[in-house]
Amino acid sequence: MCLGVPMKIVAREGNLATVEMAHVRHECDLSLSPHAQVGDYVIVHAGFAIEVLDEAEAQETLDLLDQVGFDTGREP
Repeated sequence: MCLGVPMKIVAREGNLATVEMAHVRHECDLSLSPHAQVGDYVIVHAGFAIEVLDEAEAQETLDLLDQVGFDTGREP
C-alpha cells in the first residue's frame, strides 16, 4: 500500500521542491502541480507533488494521521 502525505514546500527551484514533514526534508518533483509555491502544502506520493492543499485541509489530514499513530512530528 502506498500513502500520499501532506508536506509543506520550504524551497523551490524550477520543477523541484524541498518539502518538509516531521522535521524531515525531501525533494519532490512539481511537474504535476506546477503552480505550487513555497509555503503551500502538497500531497507527495512517490516523489511527486500530486495535489496542492489549502492549509486547513492539510492540517485536518495531519490530525487524522496523528490519531492513527503516524509520526507527523507535531506536538500532541
